Amino acid sequence: MTRQDMPMLIVYEGELEGQRWMLDQDRVLIGRGTDCDIVVPDRQVSRQHARIERDDGGYLLRDLGSKNRTYVNGQELGSTPYRLRDGDEIQIALCTKMGFVGADATLPLELEGPNRGLHIDRAAKKVFIGGHELTPPLSPAQYRLLELLLDSEGQVISRDEIVTTVWSEEEALGVSEQAIDALVRRLRDRISALDPDHHYIVTVRGHGFRLENR
Repeated sequence: MTRQDMPMLIVYEGELEGQRWMLDQDRVLIGRGTDCDIVVPDRQVSRQHARIERDDGGYLLRDLGSKNRTYVNGQELGSTPYRLRDGDEIQIALCTKMGFVGADATLPLELEGPNRGLHIDRAAKKVFIGGHELTPPLSPAQYRLLELLLDSEGQVISRDEIVTTVWSEEEALGVSEQAIDALVRRLRDRISALDPDHHYIVTVRGHGFRLENR
């Protein structure tokens, strides 16, 4: 099995939002401890919280007796392991939410041809890259930032413009440069989950950010 044929986990809520891991080991340990394969830095998470195990039938999720429990599709996982399916939603102590993307969904994408590049369905607020929908959907702040960049494709967008567009007038007063950078980084991570070979959002030092679509 190649890396492209392997399933993955994608975090779409919590401190690790946007990060993803290929399940390329027989056992993947999730927890707060530094010895874990996936480290979730939250005090609600046990040091060794849950484990994903590969067998002949696929992948099993097992809770390791954690204090704040593991949930799959909103249901608490008991002592019996759960066999993961594409699209399952996993919550670690209700503080980190991640999706299980099955092997079939991670096959190489065809990013050439008329559908290449990034497109937005504004009515449905959906994002497509290479004709493939970005799932789960972007957060409202990520979507507003991407829409702003796309509307000014090829032009530099200043940090002030980003603050004005993404945050409300009251929220904008306390927005730091670090918060802007964090938002840009999370959006980059989400986009790269579908197209890791192209850098869509370019940092223009001292000026802002620019979208380079295909």
